[in-house]
Amino acid sequence: MPKTGSDREIPRAQDQLSAPGGAAGKYRALIVGRPGVLALLKYELVVMVAQWMPGALGLVFRKVMYRWLLGACGRNVVFGLGVVLRHPHKIHVGDNVVIDDNCLLDAKGDANAGITIGRGVFVGRNTILSCKNGDITLADGVNIGFNCEIFSAGTVSVGAHTLLAAYSYLIGGDHDFSDPALAVNAQPRKADGIAVGAGVWIGAGAKVLDGVTIGDRAIIGAGAVVRGPVPAGAKAVGVPARVLAGGTEA
Repeated sequence: MPKTGSDREIPRAQDQLSAPGGAAGKYRALIVGRPGVLALLKYELVVMVAQWMPGALGLVFRKVMYRWLLGACGRNVVFGLGVVLRHPHKIHVGDNVVIDDNCLLDAKGDANAGITIGRGVFVGRNTILSCKNGDITLADGVNIGFNCEIFSAGTVSVGAHTLLAAYSYLIGGDHDFSDPALAVNAQPRKADGIAVGAGVWIGAGAKVLDGVTIGDRAIIGAGAVVRGPVPAGAKAVGVPARVLAGGTEA
């Protein structure tokens, strides 16, 4: 069973890259996610042949070859040009999904389940789904705009038919900065997770911080920074976000 977010170590890429060992082993650990030469060769073959192949032929090759790497891949899945997969055996994709150009799906971790994408999900170009020993779950019908990021060092879930407008961030992890004698980067990291309900609309450029719960059908205004819970059906705007009631501040 995967560990919960609070139980997991949250690694730093710098530490992993500077650890003892050869370059090939580090590459397999950080990118491929599986030991052995055969796993490495299969990953490299798919990347070399399909990842940057343009046009309709590229779409066909990625549709066929990416499923060789993924933990699960449904029917009618479209992978755009330059879609990057890391630890792909921990990425599960449902039917009728579109992953647009230049997206990164990174399920990296040694104690996590990875990324689960439901049916009918759209992930806009240049979007990043990034795990640091965390899990990301997108329910059926989620629509993610261009240039978004969902980061998880614990558990981040997005409910069915939720819309994330362009440049939105869900930041499912944080630094512990309780010791002023230490640089923030030298202190431990923590992850309480994020839970976004069904039918939510998160406006362009909004940021949802670690530990936040957003109820079903809530609306988050463009550019808002959400630090606390937002009830179902509520509207939240501003920096930091304030929950509105009847058009006025609650």
